[in-house]
This record gives sequence, structure tokens and C-alpha cells, in this order.
Amino acid sequence: MRVLWRGFALHLKMMMRSSFDGLLGVLWPLFFATIAFLMFRAGGGGEALVFASFGAAVMGIWSSTSTSAGSAMQRERWHGTLELLVSAPVHFSTVLLPVTVAMSAMGLYSMIATLLLSRFLFGVDLPFEHPVSFAVAVVATVVSIGAMGFLLAVSFVRYRTAWALGNLLEYPVWLIAGFLVPLALLPGWVRPLSWVLAPTWGVDAIREAASGGGAWPEIALALTLGAAYLAVAIAVLETVLASARRAGSLALA
Repeated sequence: MRVLWRGFALHLKMMMRSSFDGLLGVLWPLFFATIAFLMFRAGGGGEALVFASFGAAVMGIWSSTSTSAGSAMQRERWHGTLELLVSAPVHFSTVLLPVTVAMSAMGLYSMIATLLLSRFLFGVDLPFEHPVSFAVAVVATVVSIGAMGFLLAVSFVRYRTAWALGNLLEYPVWLIAGFLVPLALLPGWVRPLSWVLAPTWGVDAIREAASGGGAWPEIALALTLGAAYLAVAIAVLETVLASARRAGSLALA
């Protein structure tokens, strides 16, 4: 737990000082949120704007994670620190997981900024009926998306353009997860895909808690999927490390 906490705090501090992550976290979600608010206000307003507000807020968390997490191990390789981290006297998963969770936590700024934008610029009256379950839902969403980013990081380690693969998943996930488009409007074959995505249940939990519904089943599902991502990612990571030990190198040759 000490390694996880120290790693989280260190990487969060590093990303807060990064011009790239700062620009990505500040402008990108607000850009999409503004477009979403203008579209929903023109199309219907009212409950539709509330739906878009919370969806765009969670979209900021996912956007902060997808591209950066996909290339998390690749960046360590570029910096020449990947071998040192792998050979550290702790399991490599406890070194890498805090990185992706910190990326998700950076998205909290985007979430807060998006909700403030919707309230004060677009005049959306946002409900917060159950503040306790709302706060728990936000934490569960951040943790589960961070675990999903961890899975992306270890799955893309063999690709030189891992960041591009992570970026490729940004739009399909927030579409399939129902951030801005209700799942009922999508084709039927999309729904089973959305059920295995933690962001789907995270945004549902946030909306339910805000509107006064029971968010605890969605919170439990988001955390369960996050734990499943973590288990699969550790298994993939063990395979990658075993291959690297046989080859005697973590470099892409």
C-alpha cells in the first residue's frame, strides 16, 4: 500500500507539472463538453442537458486516461527507466498501477470544470440528491477507469505506437459507454460491449446518485469490473515479463 500511495502521489505531481498533460486535461474535455452542451441545448434542453453534463464530466476522466495509459510503459522505455522499474524489489504491477490511477485522478479536474461550465455558462440546474453515494461513485469511476488504463498499458507494451492505440479507443469507449448518447439509441449488439466496460457503470452510478436513485449496484459493478481488469492485466504482465526474461531485454527489437 505504501508503494501504491507513493507512486500515485509522485506521478500525480509529475503530471500536474507537465505542459502536455495540463493542456490535454484542461482544454480537451472543455472543448468536447461545450460542443455537447450546444448540441443538447439546441435539441431539447432540460433533462437532456443534465444527462450531457454528467456524461461529459466522466468523458474528461476517460480522455485523461486512454491515450496516456496506452503509452505508460512506452514512456518509461523512452526515458530508459523501464528496466530499473521492472527489477525493483516490488512487483511491477504495484509500480505501474499508480501511474494509470493518477492519470484518471487528473481527470477529476476536467470533471469539476465541466460541471461548473454547465452550471454557470449554460445554466444547467444540476441535481445532487445523494452527495455521499455521488462521491463514492466518482471514486469508483476513477479507480475502475485507472484499472482499465492499467490493462491498456500492459497490453500495448509491444507496440511502438502504443499512444496511437490508446488514442484510437478514446472515442469508441465514450460512445459505447453512453457518456453522451443513451445506450437505448445504439444498435442492440452494442449493449453487451457496454456491459463489460467499467465507465458504463461509473457514469450510470454518478447519474443515479445525482438524480436520487439507487447507485450502489452500479458502483459495485464498476468496482467488480475494475478488479477483473486488474487480474487480467497482472496475468498479461507476467507473460510480458517472462518473455522479456527469456529474451534478456525489454527493448523493442
